[in-house]
Amino acid sequence: MAHAPTIDRLLNQVPDSPSIVLEQLRAHPDVASRQDAHGYSLVHAATSYNHIPLLHALIRDFHVDPNITDEDGETALFNAETVEIAQELLRLGVKLDMKNDEGQTAAEKLDDEDEQPLIAGYLREAATDSTAEGAASVLSQTAGANTSAAALAGTANGDTDVPHAPPPMPNGVKINVGTMQQEEAGEAPDPEFRRRIEELAAREDFEGEEGQRELRSLVQDAVLGLNHDSDAPASSRRRLG
Repeated sequence: MAHAPTIDRLLNQVPDSPSIVLEQLRAHPDVASRQDAHGYSLVHAATSYNHIPLLHALIRDFHVDPNITDEDGETALFNAETVEIAQELLRLGVKLDMKNDEGQTAAEKLDDEDEQPLIAGYLREAATDSTAEGAASVLSQTAGANTSAAALAGTANGDTDVPHAPPPMPNGVKINVGTMQQEEAGEAPDPEFRRRIEELAAREDFEGEEGQRELRSLVQDAVLGLNHDSDAPASSRRRLG
């Protein structure tokens, strides 16, 4: 039986021969999660060279941790050189909020003219969308419970009117309310933000103009809170030469 290839050999084959790397991994799947002396992995290399099929195989078929980090504490997202590969990484489970040893997220590190500012912009937008979805989830739970209670009280009093849906959100703020699995939900909403929502949902004027105005203001605070510029210093990604 042939000896398993070293991780250094496979990393050197990634740029020009990703299909050969896949063939060798099928014969020696245990190598898929290995890292070189600097913590550089095949996930990092596949990302750096935009080899999406190899990236998919590593994470889905060989079960490599999508958030595997190198010696600098950086996931493959820090190596992204196209928006397309960044999108794929997020679909495959790479976390947006992971920080490297310098305390930077991928968006913060890439937000430099010598790095990938376009990708940094995409990641900030993705983080903002994620925050809006998280806020919508909290709102749907608290406001939904409030609406159900109001509907039951109205029925008991012979009132068949149903509370109206909240008015449209302000320009630039979009909320998609839906359900998700626990593992997709990410971190729990900020306790202070949850408290403010619960207090608002319990108010008698929640469905009124003033209550809905404050509701929109709360969501705007959550969404706009992440959309800020970073002054993080530039740092170069490792890439095979």
